[in-house]
Amino acid sequence: MSSDTTGAIAEAAVETVATLCEDRELVVVSNREPYSHHREDGEVVVDRPAGGLTAALDPVMQAVEGTWVAWGDGDADRETVGPDGVVAVPPEDPSYDLRRVWLTDEQVDGYYRGYSNQVLWPLCHLDTAKMTPEPSYWRAYRETNDDFADAVLGATDSDPVVWFQDYHLALAPRRVRDARPDAFLAHFWHIPWPSWDVFHACPQYEQLLDGLLANDLIGFHTDEYCRNFLDCVDAATDARVDRANRSIAHRGRRTFVRSFPLGIDAARQAELSETEAGDDFWASFSEKHGLVGDHRFALGVERLDYTKGIEQRLDALELFWAEHPEWREEFTYLQKSIESRGDIGDYQRLQSRVGDAIDRVNDRFGTDDWTPVVAVTEHLPEAGLAALYREADLALVTPVRDGMNLVAKEFVAAQTADPGVLVLSELAGASEQLGEGSILVHPHDPESVADAIEEALGMSERARRVRIADLQRVVHAEDVYAWLESTFETAAAIERGRRSAPAEPTR
Repeated sequence: MSSDTTGAIAEAAVETVATLCEDRELVVVSNREPYSHHREDGEVVVDRPAGGLTAALDPVMQAVEGTWVAWGDGDADRETVGPDGVVAVPPEDPSYDLRRVWLTDEQVDGYYRGYSNQVLWPLCHLDTAKMTPEPSYWRAYRETNDDFADAVLGATDSDPVVWFQDYHLALAPRRVRDARPDAFLAHFWHIPWPSWDVFHACPQYEQLLDGLLANDLIGFHTDEYCRNFLDCVDAATDARVDRANRSIAHRGRRTFVRSFPLGIDAARQAELSETEAGDDFWASFSEKHGLVGDHRFALGVERLDYTKGIEQRLDALELFWAEHPEWREEFTYLQKSIESRGDIGDYQRLQSRVGDAIDRVNDRFGTDDWTPVVAVTEHLPEAGLAALYREADLALVTPVRDGMNLVAKEFVAAQTADPGVLVLSELAGASEQLGEGSILVHPHDPESVADAIEEALGMSERARRVRIADLQRVVHAEDVYAWLESTFETAAAIERGRRSAPAEPTR
């Protein structure tokens, strides 16, 4: 897809957002900020959105001139804002406001490291054994959600369109709703939503559901997560659940629940994979790691998180080389890991176990001239990573649970040369869209993953081209701009219906 086509799609998304907002303020609320300010060598520098959701939303916000509310965590963020905590962005052509929320060390520890990442994250990824529901974490989560809500209310004195992002902000919609009853509130939950028997393990399940049901629209990646959410509401509250229309009547309002599978900027990813910078990176990288000539390699890219299935994947690779000695010194696995939440014990222990597993596999099979598992932890430029996606013979995307998984889509979009094969976990949300063109595996079954690696390496070029073409059609058609447009078209339809319908009875 060309840059012109991408621009047209982005423009259509902007028009859809503008239609919903009309003369109302659009307020996006997220934990992470789109622009942050830091000091380097005594100078204040700006970190800009490089990709993903933030980069896709930034031009929309510029076009509608809204407000973005987020945690100001840059070490120079306070130096760049006015007395109200607001800075106009982007710096070179200010068009919307970034309103920063300041968190104390205690809030960061309790709200972010604590409740968000040691209660909600493991809960939603079906690992309740890792939950740490400390009362202090919940207090910090409530307090911080109030702070975010107050920032939203301070950003506008009318009835705004507010779009909350993710699991960090489940309570904020209720506080905004109480103060702005006619505002349009939407929420996108970027991680899985668990079944009721799992969600019931959270001691604050009632308060979380009440906060989310203050929204007019709640979005999830997949239909499965929508069904799970409706089940939880039905079991935990006295709300009226309409499964046919996927709506919930609660406290005099109706909340609609819809699936909006998040995509990537597929055209930009494809362009990055074909840049001169990417070619130069690959020439140097492949020479350094012996990935030249007919040598084959698989790629894994993810944060170092226990949900990503890295340990299980290494077990499968060890089994593969044990059962297929002909692929030793002919096939390498490249693990690009990004350290994540290193100040949390479960993540520290995971990092140690992954390092030990890599050493074990390399000690067992490695030679003087070949390292089976190459671990890459340094930062890679965007074009360089895109080149790795392009050149990989297969991508191993095998999380034990994942809301969507955009790495799978990045790999597909970057396959602009000799096509590779996507080996994908059936427990990733992306499997609903990409299952047919990939090789689906169960991440806890090392034999099936090892067999999938063998199948991918032996697949004909024709079969690979057919598969990747099917996957690319999906990834380009259902990209991040289609996600934006679909979300706001749905929101606009709900708003039109709400204005013409009688009020919901109070339950």
